[in-house]
Amino acid sequence: MIRVLAIVLAVLLAAPAQAAGLPIEVTADTFTVDEAKNEAVFDGSVVISREGLDMRAQTVRISYGEGGQTDIRSLLATGNVRIRAAGQDATGDRATFDPRTQILKLTGNVRVTSAQGTVKGPDLTIDLARNTSVFSGGGGGRVTGVFTPQ
Repeated sequence: MIRVLAIVLAVLLAAPAQAAGLPIEVTADTFTVDEAKNEAVFDGSVVISREGLDMRAQTVRISYGEGGQTDIRSLLATGNVRIRAAGQDATGDRATFDPRTQILKLTGNVRVTSAQGTVKGPDLTIDLARNTSVFSGGGGGRVTGVFTPQ
């Protein structure tokens, strides 16, 4: 079942070819697998780490299809989600990832910080297949940014 998480995170956490084979460490208060629901859940101060990458959340839920561990349908992280990698730090209330579409969504009080500045807004959608990122204001919210010239 840990293999399920490894496959999803290899995609989710921007796995370049050179990162393949790097170990992924997962810690949580509990780990539950429900074969009837095709679901694996890490709960309680979840930390998922790989060299140079770090994801934290209160709960991480992996759903997989009839094909089993390699048939990942979705990843859902909730509760103080934080993703850190390569000089960037992204936070939000919730993150979802769909491996079929390669779309990662971070929602709820999203903030992305790097040496170049900080961008905040209600929603961030990253299309890994097209290499695009879109911050949106959602239902009445606004996107704001503060940038530091380099």
